Amino acid sequence: MELLKRYKHSYIMLAPYLLLFVFFTVLPVVLSFMLSFTHFNLLEFPTWIGWQNYARLLLSDDVFLIAIKNTFLFAAITGPISYIACFVFAWLINELSPKTRAVMTLVFYAPSISGNIYFIWQIIFSGDSYGYANGFLMKTGIILEPIQWLQDPEYTLTIIMIVQLWLSLGTSFLAFIAGLQSIDRTLFEAGAVDGVRNRWQELWYITLPSMRPQLLFGAVIQITASFAVADVAVSLAGFPSVDYSAHTIVTHLMDYGSIRFEMGYASSIATVLFFIMLGSNLITQKLLRKVGE
Repeated sequence: MELLKRYKHSYIMLAPYLLLFVFFTVLPVVLSFMLSFTHFNLLEFPTWIGWQNYARLLLSDDVFLIAIKNTFLFAAITGPISYIACFVFAWLINELSPKTRAVMTLVFYAPSISGNIYFIWQIIFSGDSYGYANGFLMKTGIILEPIQWLQDPEYTLTIIMIVQLWLSLGTSFLAFIAGLQSIDRTLFEAGAVDGVRNRWQELWYITLPSMRPQLLFGAVIQITASFAVADVAVSLAGFPSVDYSAHTIVTHLMDYGSIRFEMGYASSIATVLFFIMLGSNLITQKLLRKVGE
């Protein structure tokens, strides 16, 4: 109680955020977890069915297994590449003059905040001869007939990965720029005295350890974006996509939650996704602790 009285002003300042966090983040997660053990269709009161939703999800739902495969493949490729790209571009841009750095930051960040961004890629990968990709390949003689890029399961997931990578220089990129700007320059002078001889040693022993908070934040953002992909898939490949070639866990959740209104089953999908993200974040934290060792 004495500690509470001593820091009462701090708790009062934190109260608005904590209330919003509890009511709009913690409470929905808890309710979703509880609903995952029920049959709930928004019209009738939830009825307890135990583990039936999870048994159905993991043993009987073939489409969910496709979604799991697509999501993990997508996350395994785009997650690390986009994370490394965010840092590399931020590191290179940080070496520029202030004015040039500001312009280049805007150029790289712009795609993630642009409106109607998928329209550009729909034109590029249009299935007729007017699409830029088909037009170029036909003009150079590589193909004779237009390819249905966004309707062919062979190409759909790859195109979505490309678009997602193009969009990946967002919040993590800005966090890395801010982290690089906040590094104490005297650390590099001290490192030179202690035997740091080149830029790669500076990067590993000084830059990265000094940016651990930003690196962790960027990892959380990139993991979330990789596992929660849905808008790109729906906008480019449709919903549902041909042969579920672009189906992900989130689009599966959208199917049962916002179309079929099987909220209990949708909650079980959301719970599985939550624990996948949580496990990925814990693994990433352990890996980032080794940076600079």
